[in-house]
Amino acid sequence: MTRPLIIAHRGASARAPENTLAAFQMAIDAGGEGVEFDVRLAKDDVPVVIHDHDLKRVGSRNERVAGLTSEDLGKIDVGSWFNHRFPKRAQPEFADQTVPTLEQVLSLLRNFDGLIYIELKPRQSDHFKLAEAVCDVIKDSALLSRVIVKSFKLAVIPAVKHLLPEVQTAALFAPEIMHFLRRREHIVTLAKEFGADQISLHHSLVTPRLCKLAAEAGIPVTVWTVDDPRWLSRRTNLGIRALITNDPGKFLKP
Repeated sequence: MTRPLIIAHRGASARAPENTLAAFQMAIDAGGEGVEFDVRLAKDDVPVVIHDHDLKRVGSRNERVAGLTSEDLGKIDVGSWFNHRFPKRAQPEFADQTVPTLEQVLSLLRNFDGLIYIELKPRQSDHFKLAEAVCDVIKDSALLSRVIVKSFKLAVIPAVKHLLPEVQTAALFAPEIMHFLRRREHIVTLAKEFGADQISLHHSLVTPRLCKLAAEAGIPVTVWTVDDPRWLSRRTNLGIRALITNDPGKFLKP
């Protein structure tokens, strides 16, 4: 059985500041077979690429993403924190990294032939607005056939399908889902009910039976976030389509 595709989590985020153009370029240079990143709405309703709802962790600023325009965010240093935290991997140019827009990331990826996983991070009440803004950016992109839109908020999936029926979607599940489901196998049923084309699972949720049921339902499985190649070597026969990692180069060494 062929090995899963290796997808760079927030870019090559073990080697460069996450969700920045530098991290995505590093993922491409490492031979990554796809990239994954997070999208939120800025104050001007432009989709921007950042994981957290605020800038405390990556920007050392006590401001919310939703309280700043995309232009504002495009001037804020979100790379220096990486140099301070990982001095052995620090590079001076990381201090020049700012919060990119979705459009800027897709422009960087215009010649990239791998998969593009876009995780929507809606606030409590703006999931349709975020879906609409993202679909508006990707609808005419030459990359559309390789885009997978995913979210933990499963209501995003039918919203995206309504706006852009041809785009692939994935239902995203963390370990906490088991607080609500009696059996892991019900994950497949839940994904089907929301109309998802794929499932994206935390590695702790992966079982042979769940993968078998997903395969029987024609639903590819992506697993996140794994940084130890030994995890993959122990699960080579599960039919996993893709594996998301912070360090794609570690899995793609000859």
